Amino acid sequence: MSSIAFIGLGNMGGPMAANLVKAGHHVRGFDLSETACGLARTNGVEIAASAADAARVSEIIITMLPAGKHVLAVYGDPAGVLATCPKGALLIDCSTIDVTSARAAHDLARSAGAASLDAPVSGGVGGASAGTLTFMAGGDLDAFARAQPVLAAMGRRIVHCGDAGAGQAAKICNNMILGISMIAVSEAFVLAEKLGLSRQALFDVASTASGQCWSLTSYCPVPGPVPTSPANNDYKPGFSAELMLKDLSLAQEAARACGVETNLGRSAAELYDEFNKSGHAGLDFSAIVQQVRQRSGA
Repeated sequence: MSSIAFIGLGNMGGPMAANLVKAGHHVRGFDLSETACGLARTNGVEIAASAADAARVSEIIITMLPAGKHVLAVYGDPAGVLATCPKGALLIDCSTIDVTSARAAHDLARSAGAASLDAPVSGGVGGASAGTLTFMAGGDLDAFARAQPVLAAMGRRIVHCGDAGAGQAAKICNNMILGISMIAVSEAFVLAEKLGLSRQALFDVASTASGQCWSLTSYCPVPGPVPTSPANNDYKPGFSAELMLKDLSLAQEAARACGVETNLGRSAAELYDEFNKSGHAGLDFSAIVQQVRQRSGA
């Protein structure tokens, strides 16, 4: 079993660290939130005084942080994790950040003689708790091979996507598809309501026809057809509208940098931005159907 430092014990990082403990790993964690640290402690995580202290005796350092600037601050601190971790340690960043920052983090690790992966996740809080996340990894194959047994304790599917930054690229492209498709499904259900077609009838047709997609069959945005979807729990988030906007914004940033025209991605980002600004950032991203309904007078 491995000695692991886990930096960032929030809604995602906390249950991920807990699953590592369940798998028999020794986990030293750190978070700026005392509440997050307290919960992690009850789940068997040893709480360190700082990120650098957590890394001091850890052969693997995992970060799950809000944005690229936070990851680079942890990696770039001259007295931080790269200064204190054992020689040859493996750093795995599971945050969802911009590709440029991900590649910069790899460069910092390489300069310090450490191996590294960017390995963002899909599956939300439910997947983090259940240990069923999908990991999208970028980095060299040796680092990926070292990381696989650890990632397997937290996820069900682990995909090597390519070199440094490829994991982040896969994540933002996937979530651009997800954001667009959820809006499309929401618009279809509101249109069905206006046409007098029941939710169940539309679901029964589209879920087995050419309109089938994950946003419909697993995360249906209206109550009824999929009992486990957030729509049946007042849109309590598995993946919040705020996080969807973050990912769509990262995708737009990358698209501008590459000169790629993403009209639907841009429109999705604008709609989620409006939804967040109207006070719904804490709802599940599938609650975007409420905005479609409101704008349609439904």
